[in-house]
Amino acid sequence: MSTEAKQVLGVIPARWGSTRFPGKPLHLIAGKALVQHVWDRCLECKNLAHLTVATDDERIADAVRAFGGHVTMTRPDHPSGTDRAAEVAETFPEMSHIINIQGDEPLIDTGLIDRLAGDLLAQPGLPMITAANPISPGDPVLEDPNVVKVTIDSNGNALYFSRSLIPHPRTTPDDLMYFRHKGIYGFRRDFLFDFVGWEPSLLERTEGLEQLRALENGGRIRVVLTDDESPGVDTPEQAAILNEQLSQ
Repeated sequence: MSTEAKQVLGVIPARWGSTRFPGKPLHLIAGKALVQHVWDRCLECKNLAHLTVATDDERIADAVRAFGGHVTMTRPDHPSGTDRAAEVAETFPEMSHIINIQGDEPLIDTGLIDRLAGDLLAQPGLPMITAANPISPGDPVLEDPNVVKVTIDSNGNALYFSRSLIPHPRTTPDDLMYFRHKGIYGFRRDFLFDFVGWEPSLLERTEGLEQLRALENGGRIRVVLTDDESPGVDTPEQAAILNEQLSQ
């Protein structure tokens, strides 16, 4: 991680009480806690001025400190990682931008994080940024409601996010392409505080996707395209598969 004075804060939210996988951040994968895998990857980033793990659990905090990481303790009542990241941002007033990094992607592409941070720094008017993978028509993941899809306008900004297949293929042009949303977000500081101050919006509550709150309130979300398909860990079964891969 660069020692130069940058303006971007990297926040890795980590909570104990995952519904499907309690204690997930400390689950060992190839002999190392999941959150440490993410931390170690993020240390390779060049555009983060500071990196911290945001948690409300002392077990996670103690483990992060033990491997030399930085911890920011937060309230236990946050409904999302974005809300947790906003509380952390309050303690770093010198940071103009915040990257909310998923704490369950141990193979996250550090180049992607640096690109998101770099684009935010280079474009002061850009309030929010995220990423997506191209998916070919006919790929079975398109029908999976757990795979979030995004449509993108000609300027590279998000038009809509959905668990449904968008756009609906009434016709199939040769250049039709779908995009799978990756759950990483970057915010301009003031927009992050605006975002968490808004009430959950109608479309957000309907789809269960918080990024729709930004669009419903007139926010602009830039979508960076990436080939990074690093897997997330949502269940013990996925952790076991990744453990076998990394152990080899």
